[in-house]
Amino acid sequence: MAPSTVDGTPNGLVKPKEEEGSASSIFEIDDSDLSRLLEKPRTLNLERKRSFDEKSFSEMSLTMSPRNNFYKTSEHSSRAFDNLDGVYSPGRWTGTPKSGYFEPHPIVGEAWEALRQSIVNFRGQPVGTIAALDNSSEELNYDQVFVRDFVPSALAFLMNGEPDIVKNFLLKTVFLQSREKKVDNFKLGEGVMPASFKVLHNPVRNTETILADYGESAIGRVAPVDSGFWWIILLRAYTKSTGDTTLAERPEIQRGIRLIMTLCLSEGFDTFPTLLCADGCCMIDRRMGVYGYPIEIQALFFMALRCALLLLKRDSEGNDCIDRIVKRLHALSFHMRSYFWLDIKQLNDIYRYKTEEYSHTAVNKFNVIPDSLPDWVFDFMPTRGGYFIGDVSPAKMDFRWFCLGNCVAILSSLATPEQSSAIMDLIESRWQELVGEMPLKICYPAMESHEWRIVTGCDPKNTGWSYHNGGSWPVLLWLLTAACIKAGRPQIAKRATELAESRLLMDGWPEYYDGKLGRFVGKQARKNQTWSIAGYLVAKMMLEDPSHLGMIALEEDKQMKPQMKRSASLSFETIYRFAEDEFGFLEFGDVIEDEFGFLEFGFETMSFGVEIPVRIIDLMSGDVFMVS
Repeated sequence: MAPSTVDGTPNGLVKPKEEEGSASSIFEIDDSDLSRLLEKPRTLNLERKRSFDEKSFSEMSLTMSPRNNFYKTSEHSSRAFDNLDGVYSPGRWTGTPKSGYFEPHPIVGEAWEALRQSIVNFRGQPVGTIAALDNSSEELNYDQVFVRDFVPSALAFLMNGEPDIVKNFLLKTVFLQSREKKVDNFKLGEGVMPASFKVLHNPVRNTETILADYGESAIGRVAPVDSGFWWIILLRAYTKSTGDTTLAERPEIQRGIRLIMTLCLSEGFDTFPTLLCADGCCMIDRRMGVYGYPIEIQALFFMALRCALLLLKRDSEGNDCIDRIVKRLHALSFHMRSYFWLDIKQLNDIYRYKTEEYSHTAVNKFNVIPDSLPDWVFDFMPTRGGYFIGDVSPAKMDFRWFCLGNCVAILSSLATPEQSSAIMDLIESRWQELVGEMPLKICYPAMESHEWRIVTGCDPKNTGWSYHNGGSWPVLLWLLTAACIKAGRPQIAKRATELAESRLLMDGWPEYYDGKLGRFVGKQARKNQTWSIAGYLVAKMMLEDPSHLGMIALEEDKQMKPQMKRSASLSFETIYRFAEDEFGFLEFGDVIEDEFGFLEFGFETMSFGVEIPVRIIDLMSGDVFMVS
């Protein structure tokens, strides 16, 4: 296809005027108040009991000094920094110590210098950073600006008080989104964001051109599902860091958000609220068996939905999109927390599953064969700890650990505080496997021998314990650090950061490391990898000033966390008649929508073998109706 381009002369740049004011502020909606976005009349007169009454962390005052107290942990400290969602402190980090700050590590200055060398300009304005300065092979695309790769660089600049490059990037990519996108005469969805773009300079005509790639040049020709999600997340980070709401309120930005949401929320044959994806559509951009409903995409999808909810205007065009987002959020959070979560109890339950269950009362809903459980997972799962597994789909559960998906689950509050603590427990218990000598395993364990041949198609780059197949990626350090701080366990991030800085500069900032412990520089790893550099800087700055976490983390929405409490508020006759008349036959855990919102139905088997409903849970408010 003909690549999408933007032409212009270097001296012909006309800066658009910022919009002055707005009819309504896009930040009138509080992060943790989703329930009032979907107000519908309740016609059923039922006695309700709250599932729990938990004080919002946004109401807590930051009376403590982050530098002196953020290392303190306790049983409930996983939520100690949720209130940072409302805090931004751009600060400036120039690589030199400030008064009252700790002496920076010697490689911090080197890292900043390398990061600045990677900046790409278009018409005299910085618009991003290239993937790596080590462009030793022309056919590789490491000299391009990748949307996902730029995120840690953007966060580093925001934390250092340099937002202009981030603003330029957001505007340039949303403009590229509006271009027509075709692969072999097939038109891609309007909301698809580019995977990357490259600035080409014509010295003869003295012009610059942007060449965008929407997946037509990628390995496997897969469109980047995650690009749009990262773009929305970064837009919110920019707004939180700078306090500038005018960028997000611009018509082209609002349209860009709506296009991404429309693309993801379109109706089809889906029976799950998760997104169905092709292999190689995210950070793992090669064949690795992550097709279906990969955790990385689902966690990013959840976070992008929550960010979009905060960024969209409450106008005629935004209201419909907001309503659909709210509905999807509740269904998605229930699905992910119920079916993707694995701890030792759930593992034991799956081990004992019966198969070929055909009824609304089936426990093994996805017909997972217990004999398909891999041997390694029984040794890998600690007594205390848990994680979101790689994928859940019909007759398939991918039990591999994926770092990015689990960290984003914590940052977006897709993971409950208890689940966040369990993920931290797992990392500590399996430090050698997941961190080793260089943080951090992109997935665990690696596929080898026959499994590697079948799943990857004998991919020579994804051999066992290399690249995406169990390789160690330093860029993941920033995600781990942010997740650790939000979960109240920054000492884990500090330990991992000290490991990384002992080698990164010496090894030339490689893209990834190989081996079970991450001991060796990757066999095809590019040197001077920009997101390895930026990931380290972001981790260091967050450890120094945890309030930076506010731009990338979302406070838990307690309305999406129904707790089970028994009450005698309903008679058997009332709840049975209500369930039968309104919804017919239902099974345990079913989620349906009616005029009351989203409801979950639970059942118990009576002594005479009949399944009856015993509770209805309003997933929007957390209210629980119980059979007496």
